[in-house]
Amino acid sequence: MSDNLKKWYVVKAIGGQENKVKNFLENEIVRLNISDYIETVLVPTEKVVQVRNGKKYNKEKVYFPGYVIINANLSGEIPHIIKSIPGVIGMLGDERGGDPVPLRKAEINRMLGKVDELAVANENVVIPFNLGETVKVIDGAFNGFEGTIEKINEEKRKLEVMVKIFGRKTPLELSYMQVEKL
Repeated sequence: MSDNLKKWYVVKAIGGQENKVKNFLENEIVRLNISDYIETVLVPTEKVVQVRNGKKYNKEKVYFPGYVIINANLSGEIPHIIKSIPGVIGMLGDERGGDPVPLRKAEINRMLGKVDELAVANENVVIPFNLGETVKVIDGAFNGFEGTIEKINEEKRKLEVMVKIFGRKTPLELSYMQVEKL
């Protein structure tokens, strides 16, 4: 089977079941010995760090919810095998019930580049704080003080918190881990 017949397609899956569809599809490829037709099954994800109760939690988040990307040659029974997998809604195409439309080279390069970039890039932090929000300092020299968030620096992962010390407002630069919501 020559590689130039294989193209990238998008399989629509039930939201939240992308990894189940991927695993099921990979099992079917082995069971039916169709690895010549379906080469790659991808669920693009990104690593996200969430901060809850002052603790970091690493989480993998699906980058394109509801979609699984495959590199395949859709000849013969292959489209029917893919569509018969539990959790698969169909394949991305021009019209309902029509033939699946392959992704353009530029689109797949952008997607695969984004997946590689996300794998290499620093972890993205979901900022659990908002400007003007009141927080309590839980770590450092000003432990126990309460203040208002004036600035959020995403790159440094720091907050500028305005705290009253001896009746005067004083700005403090604190990390996300040094404060908690009230």
